[in-house]
Amino acid sequence: MESKERKAILLVSFGTSVAETRKHTIDAFAALVQRTYPHLEIRQAYTSEVILGILKKRDGIFIDTISEALELLKKDGFTNIIIQPTHIINGIENTRMLHLIHRFKNDFAKIQVGVPLLTTQEDMRQVILAIMADYPLLAADTGVLLLGHGTDHHSNFTYPALEYTARQMGYPHLFIGTIEGYPDVDTVISNILSSTCRTIILLPLLFVAGEHARNDMAGDSPDSWKSRLVSAGLTVRCVLKGLGEYPAIQDLFLRHLMEAEGKM
Repeated sequence: MESKERKAILLVSFGTSVAETRKHTIDAFAALVQRTYPHLEIRQAYTSEVILGILKKRDGIFIDTISEALELLKKDGFTNIIIQPTHIINGIENTRMLHLIHRFKNDFAKIQVGVPLLTTQEDMRQVILAIMADYPLLAADTGVLLLGHGTDHHSNFTYPALEYTARQMGYPHLFIGTIEGYPDVDTVISNILSSTCRTIILLPLLFVAGEHARNDMAGDSPDSWKSRLVSAGLTVRCVLKGLGEYPAIQDLFLRHLMEAEGKM
């Protein structure tokens, strides 16, 4: 007799050790998925071993790695797995995830993986609209700077492409920077000083407003982005709001998941 299909959804995030941002981003997205698929099993996995270790030791919170989550889903008899990452770009983290998932291809009848946030041109447009909806009436001397992680992976082109898209959409004062890629802080400062902007609203282009946002972006150390911008003569307002806190961006991730589910 043919076994009955059992479907589950696995949500994959890098993770965060900051409880408040986890509540409003990772957990909020999981709740949205559960409301959308009340009849399905929804599980989570984190990819950062460091964050998993902190949560376990400090808070007594145990979250599975991808391998642990898939092994448990297999043990529990699930046959069809939809995996949706909360990654921003198709970079190193996403590539590692795909390689890891590939090892389980023979353990399930079907595995379907949703794409990261910024995968298509339309994704970029929707993300820009979601963020700029918070700033409908910017003064001529005020700009918005989104700070992403950045990478030496070829997918880093997504960041300058996002800024170019913003220009095409009529947002001349929306700037994109990266912590570990391009555009770097010197490039971004030069671009801002070449504009009319002298006040910058600094936001994370990250799913969670975790340690990167609090330290690399908004920290008080001389090499933080806030400090570097202030040293360049700019007035800076930091907003610790992760991308996962925007309902429209949660909905975009959900659409990616639904597209993957539709291919099962």
